Amino acid sequence: MILAGIEDEDKWLAEAIAGIQHNAFYMHRALDANNLRDALKCSALMLSELRTSKLSPHKYYDLYMRAFDELRKLEMFFKDESRHGVSIVDLYELVQHAGNILPRLYLLCTVGSVYIKSKEVPAKDVLKDLVEMCRGVQNPIRGLFLRSYLAQVSRDKLPDLGSEYEGGEDTVMDAVEFVLQNFTEMNKLWVRMQHQGPVRVREKLEKERSELRDLVGKNLHVLSQIEGVDLEIYRETVLPRVLEQVVNCDDELAQYYLMDCMIQVFPDEYHLQTLETLLGACPQLQQTVDLKTVLSRLMERLSNYAASSPDVLPEFLQVEAFAKLSSAIGKVIEAQVDMPIVAAVTLYVSLLTFTLHVHPERLDYVDQVLGACVKKLSGKPKLEDSRATKQIVALLSAPLEKYNDIVTALTLSNYPRVMDCLNDVTNKVMAMVVIQSIMKNNTCISTADKVEVLFELLKGLIKDLDGTAVDELDEEDFNEEQNSVARLIHMLYNDDSEEMLKIICTVKKHIMAGGPKRLPFTVPPLVFAALRLVRKLQVQDGNVGGEEDPATPKKIFQLLNETIEALSSVPSPELALRLYLLCAEAANDCDLEPVAFEFFTQAFILYEEEVADSKAQVTAIHLIIGALQRMNVFGVENRDTLTHKATGYSAKLLKKPDQCRAVYACSHLFWVDDQDGVKDGERVLLCLKRALRIANAAQQMANATRGTSGPVTLFVEILNKYLYFFEKGNPQITSTAIQGLVELITSEMQSDSTTPDPASDAFFASTIRYIQFQKQKGGLMGEKFGHIKV
Repeated sequence: MILAGIEDEDKWLAEAIAGIQHNAFYMHRALDANNLRDALKCSALMLSELRTSKLSPHKYYDLYMRAFDELRKLEMFFKDESRHGVSIVDLYELVQHAGNILPRLYLLCTVGSVYIKSKEVPAKDVLKDLVEMCRGVQNPIRGLFLRSYLAQVSRDKLPDLGSEYEGGEDTVMDAVEFVLQNFTEMNKLWVRMQHQGPVRVREKLEKERSELRDLVGKNLHVLSQIEGVDLEIYRETVLPRVLEQVVNCDDELAQYYLMDCMIQVFPDEYHLQTLETLLGACPQLQQTVDLKTVLSRLMERLSNYAASSPDVLPEFLQVEAFAKLSSAIGKVIEAQVDMPIVAAVTLYVSLLTFTLHVHPERLDYVDQVLGACVKKLSGKPKLEDSRATKQIVALLSAPLEKYNDIVTALTLSNYPRVMDCLNDVTNKVMAMVVIQSIMKNNTCISTADKVEVLFELLKGLIKDLDGTAVDELDEEDFNEEQNSVARLIHMLYNDDSEEMLKIICTVKKHIMAGGPKRLPFTVPPLVFAALRLVRKLQVQDGNVGGEEDPATPKKIFQLLNETIEALSSVPSPELALRLYLLCAEAANDCDLEPVAFEFFTQAFILYEEEVADSKAQVTAIHLIIGALQRMNVFGVENRDTLTHKATGYSAKLLKKPDQCRAVYACSHLFWVDDQDGVKDGERVLLCLKRALRIANAAQQMANATRGTSGPVTLFVEILNKYLYFFEKGNPQITSTAIQGLVELITSEMQSDSTTPDPASDAFFASTIRYIQFQKQKGGLMGEKFGHIKV
């Protein structure tokens, strides 16, 4: 049925175009013969084709443009009186004798254009006559195109200031009155179109009507181009008359389009100075009008106007633009009870953008906008609409982008309240935006109060919200989020030690509520922040805080012990062990032996009770040995206890090669190459001999199970330890012992049961070259190495 209708329209259009072409042909013949009578007759017949009611606006436009092109040629003929021999005054009378009103009025407008150009009468008289005459056509489509033609032929002939058609002192008002009258009539015709067909095709009619909107809007464009329309005329005449039409037409499409058109065509300065009048019309419009877009575009234009020059900013203050816009948005939201949340939030985003452009220094305005948004969202369930949440993220991101400083946003009391309106997923997205802003701008958060507010903002990342289990989250996203929180902790700093301790305590309070999966990410940066404070206090020599709440290394270590203990119970024993050892080293530097011993004790307990994996045990024991070797705070008794534990655990590792390497590493615990370091040569030798026995046992075990004794790598490693302590002057390590070990390795390598291994061979060859190099070096060291024969 629809297809049949389209085919019919195409047929009717083709017939009408054929009619125009046929009559145009004879009109051209008459024009060439300078035959006015026939020219008028043929042109009237040609224009009669425009009387059709069968075509849609789109098809009618095609027909109209064909006729328009022919009328241009007719106008050229009318201008040349020598060709037709009739005065323009008589011609103006003559065309009014055409039989049908539509062709008559098209011809009248064409002659009227020439009449104005002749300047035989004032332009305003002819224009007034034409605009009144056009009332004779009340069919919406035919009337709209007729008046559009009138606007087209008259736009360069208005009695404007500086125009060749300028009249008396009220000349500008004459031009304005003509355009306004034409606009008013066209708008009435356009609105009436919606009632021209049956209800079942209402949607099609609205679409057709929308296609004709530019015909009406052109009048507003012409008004904006009139030179004489200054702010006074705009305020007193143009704006009230246009708004009267907009409000009274009670049509959603017309109201939306005309409001938007006004905002686009008239200067920003005029909008600013008449803001109250323009905004006052908004609540009077139909509830279904998309005022969100209209007001957003108005605020966007005003924002750009403010950004164009600093000189215009006082105007915004003078007219109280923010207060008026804020009030108008409130009234619109109140009036449109069915306005979707996304539309209301979009309005607040536009208002906030305007505020940040025009009044960036007025944080109270920014907070007021956020507060209004909270009021709109309060009492409603958390937002799930993706478009609305996207707008909320835009709303919250705007201050961050403008000020490049989260500290400024933290002073806004309504900022966290808006975030609370988001669902959990979007809350996390916004929290990530906040962290990224801090990182990008390298912002330092320097007080515990600000940290408290910040972590309240970020609670979606720091702890589970509303019972959402961590297991439900995507692991990759979760890791990225927690790594961001960890990076953030490094951005919290204050030079004042007492305040820094408060910051650390605040962070600890929040991250401890994060649950077992988050602690391995968030505890390490907190520990490092606390250790940084310890180092600083150590440089400043201890207690520098106030008397009531002093920040001392001892107090910080207590806090660290509690923090790491929570991590060890997660369980994440390997990480907790590393952190205990770091704290022990810091306590060593602060000369706090009991504290350091306690941290080592905790590390050993973790090793005993929690570290079960053999590879993890190897790593852990080497970490313990390395940390213990660097300790210089321990007395003899404590040091012996800890070294005994370390050597004992080393010998109990699962694999023989791991045992061997851990035991020879323990030799360093008895020989510290510092001025006051431990130098117990006998116990070093005992460790190395024990390592040799374990290496030998490993060879025998390999021989028994595989039939080959495996490579000699362990022996070469032990040889290197012997050489190290020999160089350092350990009297228990003799050249004879080294000589014997070299010979042992050589014989093992030549044995048939030993598995060839290029890496071991190269290692041993390098070690021999090193001995030869030391022998050749001469001096005291050369003399020492001279006794070793290789």
